[in-house]
Amino acid sequence: MDIQAIRKDFPILQREVNGKPLVYLDNAATSQTPQQVIDVIVDYYQRYNANIHRGVHTLSQEATDAYEAARQKIQKHFNIAHSREVIFTSGTTHGINLVATGSTSFLKEGDEVLVSAMEHHSNIVPWQMLCERTGATLKVIPMNLEGELVMEEYHNLLSDRTRLVFCNHVSNALGTINPIEEIIEAAHKVGAAVLIDGAQAAAHIKPDLQALDVDFYTVSAHKMCGPTGVGVLYGKEEWLKKLPPYQGGGEMIAEVTFEKTTYADLPHKFEAGTPNISGGIAFGAALDYMNSIGFDAIAQYEDELLNYATEQLLTIDGLKIYGTAAHKTSVISFNIEGIHPYDIGTIVDKLGIAVRTGHHCAQPIMDFYQIPGTVRASFSFYNTKEEVDKLVEGVTRARNMLL
Repeated sequence: MDIQAIRKDFPILQREVNGKPLVYLDNAATSQTPQQVIDVIVDYYQRYNANIHRGVHTLSQEATDAYEAARQKIQKHFNIAHSREVIFTSGTTHGINLVATGSTSFLKEGDEVLVSAMEHHSNIVPWQMLCERTGATLKVIPMNLEGELVMEEYHNLLSDRTRLVFCNHVSNALGTINPIEEIIEAAHKVGAAVLIDGAQAAAHIKPDLQALDVDFYTVSAHKMCGPTGVGVLYGKEEWLKKLPPYQGGGEMIAEVTFEKTTYADLPHKFEAGTPNISGGIAFGAALDYMNSIGFDAIAQYEDELLNYATEQLLTIDGLKIYGTAAHKTSVISFNIEGIHPYDIGTIVDKLGIAVRTGHHCAQPIMDFYQIPGTVRASFSFYNTKEEVDKLVEGVTRARNMLL
């Protein structure tokens, strides 16, 4: 990988913040967008901005073709059996809520759903709401101090009452890569369906969804060099047929009368209204871009960055890393004893360094460690060891100022 050539693809990396060159280490919140993807968005609005499906005029047909071509790119990238199993959404949260709301129709009191202890709020709150509607019981797969799921307890929690299991592929707060193959296989043995939140994983790992045999998998484009406001829910066709429509409106209908409405076939059954057309097309372009670099090369380089950053940060007196799992992606959450994470984040921002501070929409993790939050540095394939060095210098300066 020619990192300097790659960095030139990202216009934002050329700017300064507070008079300093930008060091962007908040990739777990959103990745940056290369010029190649920006150009695709601009091209859509300049040349063929039109609504999709059913339009007979040229612009509409061009937009429809580009949008459906993006769906096929997503199908190929994730090795999905049928393009109709690719549901465009506004992002991972939308996909999770679609499944949670639809599951109301087949859950009842006495049923159980499992979530892991290291979930993002978007993979906790919808299931709590589902349990409130149906009387089902929410149970939690515990984690240990290293930030790994206690798999023995997971297997003990599974029973013939388990209906649904929800887990992230990678923890946004800790970087832990969860053993989703084992989670899926064990859940299926008791007849439970599994939804995997892939928002944090998909930028680093290229999952084979047929090989995983997962029932649902959700991602967001903006974590993968794409635009905000668009994502995908993958669902096995048999499950998508069971779930009722999530929203009513145009596009998701077959026929409407005042007496009765019939619904469109997949995937349109779940795609009511005008979608983020340029976003969907750009998502396909973002996958093209990342695949041109290669996910194996990305993973290898990001592992090098993670190891280097871990070693260098641990040279700072009083610094503690949360999340030391054996299998991680390029996320480091840390604190310095006696200093609030917000104060560190504020000082390093003055040096042009963008990190995230707080609970990272994962308050149960912070409660587990009995801390208010962490500083989180998250790396992508366009970051460099020199930027890691600047982070270490910035955190060291913050420590010396605040203690």
